[in-house]
Amino acid sequence: MQIFRHQKIVVLLCCLLPVGAQPQPDSEDVIVTLLFTNDMESAYEPVPVWWRDDLQHIGGIAELSTLIKDIRRDEPNVFLFDSGDIFTGALSRLTDGALMFEFMITMGYDAMAIGNHEFDYGEAILEWQKNLVPFPVLGANLLYKGSNHPFAQRHAVIERNGIRIGVIGTLGQDAAASAIAPWHIDELTVTDPAEAIRKSVSALRNDVDLIIALTHQGHTAPMQTDAEADPRLSRDIDADIALAGAVPGIDVLFGGHADAGTRKPVVHPETGTLIMQTFGQATYLGYLQLTLDGETRRIKSYDGKLVPVDSDRLRPDPIIVQKMDAYRAAYPEITEVVGHVEQRLNRRYFDESDLGNLLADIAVEMTGADIGMLNPGGIRKDIPQGAVEVADILDTNPFVDPVVVLQVTGKQLRAILEQSFTLLRGLLQVSGLEIVYDTSKPERQRLVSLSHNGVAVRPDDLFEVATPAIIAQGGDHYDEFLETRLLRESRPLGELTIDYFRKHGNITTPVAGRQRDLAAAQPLN
Repeated sequence: MQIFRHQKIVVLLCCLLPVGAQPQPDSEDVIVTLLFTNDMESAYEPVPVWWRDDLQHIGGIAELSTLIKDIRRDEPNVFLFDSGDIFTGALSRLTDGALMFEFMITMGYDAMAIGNHEFDYGEAILEWQKNLVPFPVLGANLLYKGSNHPFAQRHAVIERNGIRIGVIGTLGQDAAASAIAPWHIDELTVTDPAEAIRKSVSALRNDVDLIIALTHQGHTAPMQTDAEADPRLSRDIDADIALAGAVPGIDVLFGGHADAGTRKPVVHPETGTLIMQTFGQATYLGYLQLTLDGETRRIKSYDGKLVPVDSDRLRPDPIIVQKMDAYRAAYPEITEVVGHVEQRLNRRYFDESDLGNLLADIAVEMTGADIGMLNPGGIRKDIPQGAVEVADILDTNPFVDPVVVLQVTGKQLRAILEQSFTLLRGLLQVSGLEIVYDTSKPERQRLVSLSHNGVAVRPDDLFEVATPAIIAQGGDHYDEFLETRLLRESRPLGELTIDYFRKHGNITTPVAGRQRDLAAAQPLN
């Protein structure tokens, strides 16, 4: 198609030029600036950046918006994309995700891929919300179950100043299977991303100058604020590298889900695809500037980096601030102060944490269970020191799915903990247990000792265990929970936590030392 379009232009020029004159090809290089985000997850406010010496605070949606506008002002041919996971958080939950879409309209996004958290409120809500924005929300491999009918737009063509970019979005099958509550996506089928992208590349290639894939796949992100500073939390981009090698014709791939920050583009050795990803949570803006040959539009050179959102230097975008204030005013209940904490409560992914301990204690007290077990990836934000609002708690625990109480035997409990000690999805945060384990031993052989309230756990012991429903149904690869018996269902953890804060007021930091790894004694926070 692009060949025909160029031929028509040549014919028209020949008719307009004097006889004997020939059109001269434009040989000047073309500069294209690609900006991208991934896994913003409603990270609205800046956070203290204690892991860096050169910044005081990092992130914030309003500050990110200003950074994007500054680059648009200074750079040529700027395009803006997102690779999924824009939902979660108090206001996202109350507005069914509408607030983040509102922000993205203001910021001028050109396209985004659907991530697993876009299904936090179910496929019906996402189906409605994605049709209210002016940019394409892409999911090339999402089909209605039992049909070939697409749930979302497969791909799109974005044109600016004569530059045409084909954009394709996909959701990883593992992200769909293990990071989405099954009842939130049960009407859809998630097909092979490579097959879907290959089909779209074939349809787009002759019509565009560049093809960009927006993917949301690979290892689940650790969801720890200072993840970039902890080598244990580094995720790989192997899934994106494999996809880029399996599907020739992708010029650029912007990934999500792993929050695996790439300081520089990774170049696939066979296809030449440029691959990048940010650390997520709106802390960095991805930047990739391409120099295209003026005639062939092939990539001649590139410059890629992650730009920190220096929130002490960047003036908040007033439109974003206005929208945030309006939504907060519409939901005054989220500004209620429900308690105080004596010090900041941080989450940790591979270790026991103050915040994880507190939330597990809350699950036990508010449900009447013997034991609490929480997946660390479900703890989405730290709780700041001082007064705690409802919004702080719902940002920490944004999910609408209930906490359930299960009957678990001592034998099953040991199997569940062995899955935790693989650290595939981080270390379960627990209450009511004293655990010694050793990560230097082979997987499934790492539990050294296990006690409940000071008494050694025997295989035939029965316990009531409170845990999020998604984990009870095998989420985060906890298939061991599928063998347990459901006793009762409670409310979402966020609601339980609000009631707990109202009940106790001043919240003290829980006593640490519930889980001890003999291989390496890791400091708490």
